[in-house]
Amino acid sequence: MLSKTAIVTGGARNIGYAISKRLSDDGYRVFVLDVVAPEDAALLADFRQVDLSDVEATRATVAAIIAEHGVHCLVNNVGLVFPAPLEDVDLSDFDKVMHLNLRAAIVCAQEAVPAMRRAGAGGRIVFNTSRVTKGKLDRTLYSASKGAAQSMARTWALELAPHGITVNCVAPGPIATTAFWDNNPPDAPKTRAIIDQVPLGRMGKPEDVANAISFFCDDKASFVTGQTLFVCGGVTVG
Repeated sequence: MLSKTAIVTGGARNIGYAISKRLSDDGYRVFVLDVVAPEDAALLADFRQVDLSDVEATRATVAAIIAEHGVHCLVNNVGLVFPAPLEDVDLSDFDKVMHLNLRAAIVCAQEAVPAMRRAGAGGRIVFNTSRVTKGKLDRTLYSASKGAAQSMARTWALELAPHGITVNCVAPGPIATTAFWDNNPPDAPKTRAIIDQVPLGRMGKPEDVANAISFFCDDKASFVTGQTLFVCGGVTVG
């Protein structure tokens, strides 16, 4: 029996790579959509290079995959951050963040959902959002995009439930990735404070997020939809 197909946006690096690897280990044929190629040869076979901020290129790439392989699971992972305090937010970054973090998800879903319906076996859409939706300094644009993604996911969950398609979110933070260290210099007092406030006493790993994504993609999670799971070491509890 052929494996089910998963599409992971921004799946070549960091959390996206961990998600792609975990779903591959779970038996999915994983198509990685990114501007850079994954270093893992096993994932490279089904890598599709695409600028996900380009609507037509994204639509064509996803449509081509689905036409040949179908799709069971769509993971909307790709994202930009552009951290800045409110007074320093560059409005030219607004479209960049919203187009990549939100619009790409809509484009991918518009291609995936009809195929999931035709298959008649349900389907899974999972957003990788962020704990910044609870509030975080210097994240005006990023938190806006991720908060919108969580709200959008709840709407889709209601619309798609009659077709057995579930839509959920995983909200990570703080996770030790190159993106985190780029935005949080290791020796900076603010970085130390972030790590010290994690109740479980450690930074999360990309694999921690991938495990949660795997749960939502599994057929055993078919009665869970419209939910956000915070994978944050307890940071959002208090």
